[in-house]
This record gives sequence, structure tokens and C-alpha cells, in this order.
Amino acid sequence: MATIADIGVSAAINLLGAFIFLIAFALLRIQPFNDRVYFPKWYLKGLRDSPSQAGAFVRKFVNVDFRSYVKFLNWMPAALKMPEPELIEHAGLDSAAYLRIYLIGLKIFIPITVLAWAVLVPVNYTNDTLRLERLSNVTSSDIDMLSISNIPAKSQRFWSHIVMAYAFTFWTCYVLRKEYENVANMRWQFLASAKRRPDQFTVLVRNVPPDPDESVSELVEHFFLVNHPDNYLTHQVVVNANQLAKLVKQKKKQQNWLDYYQLKYSRNNATKPIMKTGFLGLWGQKVDAIDYHVAEIERLSKEIAAERESVVTDPKAIMPAAFVSFKTRWGAAVGAQTQQSRNPTLWLTDWAPEPRDVYWNNLAIPYVSLAVRRLIMGVSFFFLTFFFMIPIAFVQSLASIEGIEKAAPFLKPIIEIKLIKSIVQGFLPGIALKLFLIFLPSILMIMSKFEGFISISSLERRSASRYYIFNLVNVFLGSIITGSAFEQLDTFMKQSANDIPKTIGVAIPIKATFFITYIMVDGWAGIAGEILMLKPLIMYHLKNFFLVKTEKDREEAMDAGSLGFNTGEPRIQFYFLLGLVYATVTPLLLPFILVFFAFAYVVFRHQIINVYNQEYESGAAFWPDVHKRVLIALIISQLLLMGLMSTKEAAQSTPFLIALPVLTIWFYYFTQGRYEPAFIRYPLQEAMMKDTLEHAREPNLNLKGYLQSAYIHPVFKSEDDDDDHDTAFAKKEDEDVLVPTKRQSRRNTPAPSKFSGGSSPSLPEAVQEHQEP
Repeated sequence: MATIADIGVSAAINLLGAFIFLIAFALLRIQPFNDRVYFPKWYLKGLRDSPSQAGAFVRKFVNVDFRSYVKFLNWMPAALKMPEPELIEHAGLDSAAYLRIYLIGLKIFIPITVLAWAVLVPVNYTNDTLRLERLSNVTSSDIDMLSISNIPAKSQRFWSHIVMAYAFTFWTCYVLRKEYENVANMRWQFLASAKRRPDQFTVLVRNVPPDPDESVSELVEHFFLVNHPDNYLTHQVVVNANQLAKLVKQKKKQQNWLDYYQLKYSRNNATKPIMKTGFLGLWGQKVDAIDYHVAEIERLSKEIAAERESVVTDPKAIMPAAFVSFKTRWGAAVGAQTQQSRNPTLWLTDWAPEPRDVYWNNLAIPYVSLAVRRLIMGVSFFFLTFFFMIPIAFVQSLASIEGIEKAAPFLKPIIEIKLIKSIVQGFLPGIALKLFLIFLPSILMIMSKFEGFISISSLERRSASRYYIFNLVNVFLGSIITGSAFEQLDTFMKQSANDIPKTIGVAIPIKATFFITYIMVDGWAGIAGEILMLKPLIMYHLKNFFLVKTEKDREEAMDAGSLGFNTGEPRIQFYFLLGLVYATVTPLLLPFILVFFAFAYVVFRHQIINVYNQEYESGAAFWPDVHKRVLIALIISQLLLMGLMSTKEAAQSTPFLIALPVLTIWFYYFTQGRYEPAFIRYPLQEAMMKDTLEHAREPNLNLKGYLQSAYIHPVFKSEDDDDDHDTAFAKKEDEDVLVPTKRQSRRNTPAPSKFSGGSSPSLPEAVQEHQEP
């Protein structure tokens, strides 16, 4: 059981680690040869030049301006100077909204911390319950003297916790409502002022019904010319180019190796580089490395050309889906937000992701298989979550004094040393859990990709949702339940069944010491490690030494990265959960959470301004998920407080506490109805206003030329010689917008067919007149 001294040792270790990371970052960032590592966003925007282009040789690598070393911590105030509107213009609304999550944490927990320490800490500390029970049957530490565990059963002091629970709930809901309203207004303003983007005019149509007489492209064009005659503009069918993408990726890999060996040979012309053709170059035939990779690139180029031709011409490569673009945003809003056919499972439309947000691999997945895939992944995630509890409990049991002594008795003399014991109890549990979960985000992202989501943003939101559930079940509930069972096992065996609920009620707040160590490891040292960017730093210099030959190569060597919503947001939500749960139980934990929110806000604001190059822009579409998860954490905190009160025999408090989750659930549905539509639907009024303004400013805009190739698969744009293949997909640019029908029925054709010679009698005359020259 960790004591205040153990927590102090852990805090000192983590603060020292964070300080070392920050000093290293402050020194490395001002060195000229690291400029592209710590300021890649400005290079990608073309607003910063390499400092190594001029000056003496030493100045190209080392900053000799000693004044900059005196001001090496000026990055902190600099990160806070950029105003939010400028930040949105610089990095996008997604980045600005992400930072507001940290601000919400500060807005919620600063008043809660002040109230909890002013009211609950004195109420908890001025009791002798644990001092007396420590002599009998319950394990505790001096930290628990500040928690609700130190108040005896049936005490009138519990009313202070109930009143504070109401105050915390109302304050949290108030902050959440204000922020929901602010972000919704920011989204409307962003959409109104945003530059023209293809996704504003485009919808994704899926589950196009098969037709024996027409291709998918012809069928899509006929359908939208009939049903959206005044608004339809053009379309781009979805193709299965996954195999082609793999070949292009292999060619790029071979090209990187060729560049490496050519650069190596240029530095030493005496001997040509030799390599082995076997696995990882460890065995196999020895060959000339340059000739080998030239031959491989030529072979892959031929395969790519053949595969590309197959994708363009083979009907089986065409998926029953298409990106359909409209003449106006209003037309796109109608197409995306209405049911297109009598059968609600056909001609399914939704807003298209922006082109850089599309996850092209999943567009090749048949729509009918998505439900099965998601069922499989749902079951898999269930077993992953609950079976993960076993190794987590085992690791945490070993990361304690008793566990180590039991697993390795020969270490007992060492770990009984006071300093070592403090490190083990105050630092080891948090770092063990952190290391154990290091591969989880990758696993969850693979599962999300298997489910078939078609945009990177939806993949990240899905992965974040499951990461949050995993943290809730395993890291939070699992740590409380398994931790309590391990520490109180002897007590359970010796007690009667009627006393066990009481012991559990006391043991839950005792786990606050573990979460304090976890916050310091993950939220302090972990955030400091984020800004150091050790992996991108090493990889950039390796690429720069072995692969870079041109400025373009140097730009590709930069790894700007992105926010990583799928990992960052669940971590923030976990701290919301800890803060809200322990605000009334163990207020000692709250200052540690405040340090995390404040420190992380400064660090990530700096990263967003200088480093991260966001992969996509969703207009803060993730905000409803953020709002919902904070409310889930609030409800969990209320239910756990009710459970604790029941173990304290405070039955009279139950009616008052039951009202809290009921009010919180009502608040959720109120905010969902009031603000969530702003993140899901696009009002026709807003779309018409935007279209009217654009038409007045640019009356001769060639929108079709702008949208024609916006959603062509990127593998057809990745090669220098792909112009012909781009036009193969966009070849209808100069043709008549009408496609002659090949089916017997003419109901879907809005103009006379050259095959039948007659017009479609089922169409209104107004439509026929519209098609006449």
C-alpha cells in the first residue's frame, strides 16, 4: 500500500523525467539540423526555409547564438500567444476543438478542486475511522485519511458529500452545455467561411442495385439525372484498386532501397554495393544491389501498368458505389440527407468524406458484408476486453511489494530498502500498466478497419470509442476490482458474508493511490515525452543520411504526424473519469489531474501550431462523442458514490443520489436534441446562403472541372505518367451528360434514347423540356 512518501518519490521521479525531456526538447529544437523535425508544419506550408542553407559549416548543425539558449523555454508562452481564430485558420477546426477538450478539463476541475479541498478534505481528515480499523482488519495508508473511507458508517458528514455531488454535477453540466453551444457555433462559422472543398458538393452512394443491361456508371448517371435533374453534375465510380495500391507501395519501397544504394555508391565508388536476396538480406544469392533493385522496379512497373489497365477495363473491379457531385451545396444536402428510393436498403447516400479523409481500401468491401463484419468485431472486442483483465491483474499483482516477494523471494532484501520500496510502490504499477497497453491502439485500429468504415475520421472515432470502453472496463473497473481482491484477500477469507460489501466500499477509494501513480507516469512524463518526439527525430536523421538526395526527398523524410484522435481522446476521457469519480471520494487525486490538463494543453497547442499536419478536416464532427463520454463518466461517478454510501449504511441518502443520474441522462437527451444536429446534418438554409454568395462572387466558375477528378483513387495520381489514366476515369468531361440506355425499360432515362428512338413517356414534360438544347 503506497504512502504519501511513496507518492512523493513517484512524483519526484516523474517530474525529473518530465524536466529532462523538456530540457532535451528545448535544446534540440533550436539546433539547425533539427529544424525540420520540430517545425515541419511551417515547411509543409512553405512558410519556413531551412537554416542550413547558408553560413559557416558549424552553423549548419549547431546553434552558436548563446542568447537563444538563455530563452530556451520561450516555446511555452509562444504556444499560448496565437489566438483561436488564427489557430483555426492555421490548423483547422478539428485541432482547435481538440484543444478545447483540455480547456474543458480545466474549467470543470479547477472549481471542483477548490471546493473539494475546502469542504471535503477537512470533513474526511477529522475522523479516526481508519486509524481504528487499521488495528483490526483493513489495509490502508495515510493517504486514505483524506478520503471518504475515513468517515464512519451512518455519519451525518455524508451530507457534505451529497451536496458536493450535486454541485459538481450541476457545474459539469453547465460547462458542457456552454462548450457544446460554443463548438456548434464555431462549426457553423467554420462551414460558412470555409474555402470551397469537393466534399461540400459530393455524396457517397452505396449499394447501387445490379442491372444486367447497364454498367454501374451508366446506372448511377441515369438515376441521378432522373431524380435530381436540376442539381446532378458528375460522378466517379468506386473501383477496387487495392491490389494496384499494394504494387505501388512495393515499388516505392524498392525505389527507397535503390536511392539508398545509389547514394552509398556515390560516396564510395571503389566497390559496388552487394546484397543478399533472401529474407531481410540475411541469406540468399549475392547480387549487385543497384542492378537488382532496378530490375525489381522495372518488373513492378510492368505489373502496375497491367493491373491499372485491368482496374480501368474490368467490370468486376467496379464496385456498386460512386461519388456523386452536384451543382450546388443545396443539391448535395438534399441528396445526402434524403431517402433515394422506395427500398431503404438501395441507393444509400451519405455525405462523402473529403478526398484526403477517404480510406480507399474499405471502399472495395461489399456493403452487404458490413453488418456481418461489425458483428464479428463486436464479439471479438467483447472477448478482448474481458480476457485482457487476466494479464492486467497478473501484471499489477507483480508490480507490488507482495507480488515481487512472492514471485522472486531472493529480491526481498533489496526491495525492503526504503527508497527501492518507495519506487516499487509509487512508480512501478503505473509504468507496468502503461507498457502493457502499448499495442492496444494498433489492435483496435485494425479491428475498426476490418469493420469497413470508409473514412479515416470515422476509423479513428470508432477506435477511440472502443479504447474508451476498454479503459473503463479494464484499467478502471479492472484495477479496482482485481486490486481490491488481491489486497484484501486475507480479510475476505476471515470475514462473514455480511461484512464483505463494507470492505469493498472501503477498498474502492484506496485504489486512488494506484491511479495517482498512473497519472504521473502517463499524464506527466508521457506528455513530456510526446513533445520530445524521439522516434521522428531518429527516423528523420536516418532517412536524411541514407535516402535523401533532393529537397523533395527531405520533405518526405519529415514525419509531422497528426493528433491521433483514436489514442489521445480516450486518454483525456480517462482523466475525466478519474477526476469525476474521485472528486467526492478522494480529492487528493484532483491536483494531479489539473497538472495533466494544464501541461497537456500547452504541449499539444505547441505541437498543433508547429508540428502536426492533420490528415483530414471533419469540422469538429467528433464533439458529440466527447460530450457523451464526459457525461458517461459523470453518471459512473454518481453510481459509484451511491454504492459507497450503501456500504456506509447511509440509506437516507439514496433518494437524493438517485436523482443525479436521472437528471444527467435528461440533460444528455436535451443537449443531444438541441446541439447534435449541427454535427450531423447541413441545413438547406445554410447551403443556399453559401451557394448564393459563391455564385455572386464567381458567376463563371467551372465547378465540373473542379470536381471531375477530385475522387479518383490516389494510386492513379501517384505516378508521373498517370495523366492518361486520370483521363480514362474523367473521359466524360467533354461528352454529352446523357448516356444512352441499354435496358428495355426507359423509365430511368430523362431523354430520347438513340437505341429506341422514342422519348420516355413516364417523365414530366418539364424534365423533357429541360433536356432540349
